[in-house]
Amino acid sequence: MAEPLLSNGIPTSSLAVEANPEDLVHLACPICYRSFIDQNNSSLSITSADGSCIECHACKKAYLNNGIYLDLTIAGGLKEYDQTLPFLTEFFRGRLISYLYERGWRQSFRWGGFPGLQRELEMAKYYLRPAKGGTIVDASCGSGLFSRRFAKSGMYSLVVALDFSENMLQHCNKFIKQEGISKKNLILVRADISRLPFVSSSIDAVHAGAALHCWSSPSAAVAEISRILRPGGVFVATTFIFDAIPIAVPVLRMLRKFYIGNSSNYIFLSEGELKDLCQACGLVDVTCIRNRLFVMISATKPS
Repeated sequence: MAEPLLSNGIPTSSLAVEANPEDLVHLACPICYRSFIDQNNSSLSITSADGSCIECHACKKAYLNNGIYLDLTIAGGLKEYDQTLPFLTEFFRGRLISYLYERGWRQSFRWGGFPGLQRELEMAKYYLRPAKGGTIVDASCGSGLFSRRFAKSGMYSLVVALDFSENMLQHCNKFIKQEGISKKNLILVRADISRLPFVSSSIDAVHAGAALHCWSSPSAAVAEISRILRPGGVFVATTFIFDAIPIAVPVLRMLRKFYIGNSSNYIFLSEGELKDLCQACGLVDVTCIRNRLFVMISATKPS
C-alpha cells in the first residue's frame, strides 16, 4: 500500500504521529465518522504548513496535532464555545491528579479488590487474545499505565492511548520517553469516550482499565465502543461495582440516583447492569470476574 499523502503532497510520516501511515485509516472525524484518509486519492487533508492541523474531508472541521497527541474532540480548538463539564471530568484533567495517578492513586485501588497491576494486565491480555496482531484502543488510558505495556508487548500492530485529559496524555508521553518505548505502533489521542474518533467496525479491541465508573454516560460510551469494534472484536474493562452486598442493592440504587443527579459524579453499576448494558449495545458472551468491589468484564461483538 502506497503511503498516504497530505493534501500538499507531504507524506503522513512527516506528522508527529510515528505509527505506520496505513494505520491512520482507522482514525475518523468525531462529527461525521468519516476516515481522515481520503479513499479516492489516499490523502490526508492538512490546514497548516507545519502539519499542526488535519482536516476532515467531509465536514471540514480542523483538528490539532500538537506533536504529542492528536486532539480529536469536537470542542478542541474552538475559540468562543466554552464547554461545561462535570466536576470529576475536570478533576482528572488537572495537573495534580495526573501527576499522582501512577504515584499511589491507581495502586490504592487494591483496597477495593483490584488484583494489582501485573495480575490485572495478565487477566486483560487473556481476554484480549482475539485482538493479537490488530489494533487496540486503551480508552480512558490516564497516564498510559496499560497503553505502554500493550505497546511493549508487541502483541498489537497499533496501540491507541486515548484520554480526554490533556495532562494525562502529557504524562503518558513523558513515561514513554523515560521508558524508551517506540511510538511506531503507539499513538496518543485526545477524545471523548462518548464520541470516539474511529471508523465504524475498524477496531480489534477496546480496553478500559478502572475507567467505566468515571464516564458521565456509560450507555453512550459502550454504544460507541460497540460501533467501532469489528465483528469478533472484544471489549475488556475493569471497574468498581456496588452490589458486593446484594441485600443493600435497592437502597444503594436510590442513593446513587440522588447522588449522581446532584453531583454528576461517579456512576457505580452492578454486575447485572453491566451485563445488561453490554447486551443492549449488541455485545455478546459477556463474562465477569469479581473480587469484592472489583470486576473485570469482557464482551464480544458478534461476527
